[in-house]
Amino acid sequence: MLSTICLAMALAGCSGSGDTDLVVQDMGISATVSAMKQDVEVLTSNRFEGRETGKPGAYAAGEWLAVRMTQLGLSAAGDSGFFQTFRYKPHPPMQVHGDTLKTMGMAVVGEIVGRNVLGATASMADTTQRWGVIGCHHDHLGWGDENSLWRGVADGDSTIHPGADDNASGVATVLELASRHAVAPLADHPLLMASFSGEEKGLWGSNHFTDEPTVGLEHVDWMINFDMVGRMRGDTLAIYGNGTSPVWNDILETCNGADGAGFEMVLSESGVGPSDHTSFYLSDIPVLHFFTGQHEDYHKPTDTADKLNYEGMVRVADFAACIVGELAQLDSIPFTKTKDSSNDDAPRFKVTLGVVPDYLFSGVGMRIDGVSEGRPAQIAGLQKGDVVVRIGEVEVADMMGYMEGLSKFEEGQTTAVEVRRGESSLVVEVTWD
Repeated sequence: MLSTICLAMALAGCSGSGDTDLVVQDMGISATVSAMKQDVEVLTSNRFEGRETGKPGAYAAGEWLAVRMTQLGLSAAGDSGFFQTFRYKPHPPMQVHGDTLKTMGMAVVGEIVGRNVLGATASMADTTQRWGVIGCHHDHLGWGDENSLWRGVADGDSTIHPGADDNASGVATVLELASRHAVAPLADHPLLMASFSGEEKGLWGSNHFTDEPTVGLEHVDWMINFDMVGRMRGDTLAIYGNGTSPVWNDILETCNGADGAGFEMVLSESGVGPSDHTSFYLSDIPVLHFFTGQHEDYHKPTDTADKLNYEGMVRVADFAACIVGELAQLDSIPFTKTKDSSNDDAPRFKVTLGVVPDYLFSGVGMRIDGVSEGRPAQIAGLQKGDVVVRIGEVEVADMMGYMEGLSKFEEGQTTAVEVRRGESSLVVEVTWD
């Protein structure tokens, strides 16, 4: 998953899924867990070297994914078989000299070539049918790219970042839904199973798809995205984009009802977020994005396959299958613009606390879900579970308040930060970096 802060800166049975439920029961939960676990273990193996976009490991992972799609009966839906190639040339680092921008150093920034992997549940001969897109991203950080949060990278070391939750978990969920569709169709219209690359670099692959779609976007009714769905804790599931269509809330309630998934849903209406659904929302397509929460292994070499909650991933797949079945019964899925916090009104800041926020926290403040070694929070004595409620003079009620607090300071400055720790209140002095 692309960092939320970076993106803000840049911009079980239920009605309609009875057949799918029977398939799951026939297969058995253990068989489904085993299949999803096997996909994650393969995708996170050393042979794919962390799947950094434009690197041999990412190409090899795409080849493997195309084979899996073929095994599941999907038809090639790219511009070259299962693949859709995109090219991106990042801007080199710049610095200001007087009134002129000049490139830093002598390094030449070359073009990066990535490949989306696209499979369809029907022939691509007739693209005028209504379509639904079920998506994920398969790229990650390779040996530790610029998005790594591992301290060793900052010290000049490197190691494979396997990206089990981010986002082998999403890939395994998409493949599970394709597997179910092969046995008992999830919908009576075609589905595009899309695995994008370049997500970690800035949604490159999904942006390219929406710019040059292999299925006309005017025929795409909706997009459902899975990114970091492998660390479910309890019954909590974050769902983004429920404000992008008036149909979403009723469908979510139907599939989560008395005989349904039974999630504690944390909803966010916005269609803009740190993953590939954003590209579709910006093309006026209703979206949902599923997420089971941040954790201290995010963007580190410790995001490994053995730490995933595979039973939780099966529950997410059950829930999604129900939603797709409900969508198939509707004549239209209207699109609605949402009020998005990840835009030009978001506060700008130059400092960091060095923590992983808990994006599933629904209380007042910003709950810390992980603390990075050697960063301001750890040095000041802050801990996982602390809830930041004030930074300097800024009251922190939520993530936007936290970002506003950060925006008030420069590197090297020291200020008071107030947190709740259990039933107590604690004020510490933080020196920003």
